[in-house]
Amino acid sequence: MGAAVFRAIRNFNLENRAEREISKMKPSAAPRHPSTKSLLREQMSRHPEIKGEIARKDDRLLSLLKDVYVDSKDPVSSLQVKDSGTPQEQKEFRLAKGHDYNMNIKNIPKGKISIVEALTLLNNHKLYPETWTAEKIAEEYYLEQKDVKSLLKYFVTFEVKLLPPEGKKAIPSK
Repeated sequence: MGAAVFRAIRNFNLENRAEREISKMKPSAAPRHPSTKSLLREQMSRHPEIKGEIARKDDRLLSLLKDVYVDSKDPVSSLQVKDSGTPQEQKEFRLAKGHDYNMNIKNIPKGKISIVEALTLLNNHKLYPETWTAEKIAEEYYLEQKDVKSLLKYFVTFEVKLLPPEGKKAIPSK
């Protein structure tokens, strides 16, 4: 019953809507750059047959296009075949560190970290590099050591320094 009502609504006034869409103004070509207008005009004046050639339909090409029929099927990848035979292994998860920031993240796959954890470990390494070494971070967060070394090498946290206005004394930091 619902499909029949939907079909009736969809087909209501179909011809008029189609005619209205067809009779709309077609989009025009993008405007040409002013530097190329003179070159185009010059070429058209030298070779007037180009204008006719552009507008002419080539019957030979149209007949070739009508003969084209594409029937393709996606090949079955070797990964799909291999995965279908073996049962999927369970991923190992770990609890997120720093629970006060992320209440919506319950567990994180081993080998991955959240944004908050990444910022925390980068900051810890910056403040206490002797304590928070790449090896300790890899062990603590269940990451690969080469990934942690790359993380520490290529990523840094921002450091905000407040400069006093000229003529005023700076408050010494602790």
